[in-house]
Amino acid sequence: MSSSTYDAAHPAGRPLALVTGASSGIGLEIAKQLAGRGHDLLVVATGPGLDDAAAELQSLGAAVEQVRTDLATRDGVEDVHRAIGDRAVAFAALNAGVGSGGPFRDTDLDDDLRLIDLDVRSTVHLAKHLVRGMTARGSGRLLFTSSISATHPDAYEAVYGASKTFVQSFAKALRRELVGTGVSVTALMPGPTATNFFHRAGMDDTRIGASDSKDDPAEVARLGVEAALAGQEQVVPGLPNKLITAAARVLPDRVKAALHGALAAPGSGR
Repeated sequence: MSSSTYDAAHPAGRPLALVTGASSGIGLEIAKQLAGRGHDLLVVATGPGLDDAAAELQSLGAAVEQVRTDLATRDGVEDVHRAIGDRAVAFAALNAGVGSGGPFRDTDLDDDLRLIDLDVRSTVHLAKHLVRGMTARGSGRLLFTSSISATHPDAYEAVYGASKTFVQSFAKALRRELVGTGVSVTALMPGPTATNFFHRAGMDDTRIGASDSKDDPAEVARLGVEAALAGQEQVVPGLPNKLITAAARVLPDRVKAALHGALAAPGSGR
């Protein structure tokens, strides 16, 4: 782990927000939303992009502490827990995640297991620490980045889709358990968004990866933060994604799997 602090003197009365996967994409936009709403930030990611993200967030008036660590490992989550210490986290966005595309028989097993470690295991591990602290204080907002993938079987993204189904179910169950504690849980369910997700997942040649009609990550983040601050159960950004989730309630799983497979199959975007 490495960590550093920008403007370490947190102004009195500014709440602390934690954002994972904060170096780019939806995570960075969530952090920007929170900085603009008067939060100081503890941002977590791997790679050199975190330095630039932290500097940008500081320019918005937030005191920013960064933790560069690998959340796909147990030690990485504990690094974040130690960085929080005994401070009160008012808002936590558990956003870190990775995708993986292609036929399951061809994907690398280590990559599949790492996806589970990051998208699922680290979410549970970090949430355990956060929920205990928030319930002890009687307040807090948790925002989980799920996906509309949680509403249908994701052919050619089988492990990723299953991971988001887990996160969605976990968030909703946890929300119910925390009724009356002062802590609320919100699931953010974006559809295809204009980030590096599909490139990193090796899906540039798919219809979904090559599409130009992806959502704006800044708008996705705004809707997610507003929903969490309002204590909503979930938010689905964008009308097309709302229509997909509505259709998912009535279509058979075999049909949903076939439809997604047509969008995510390797070479389908050529």
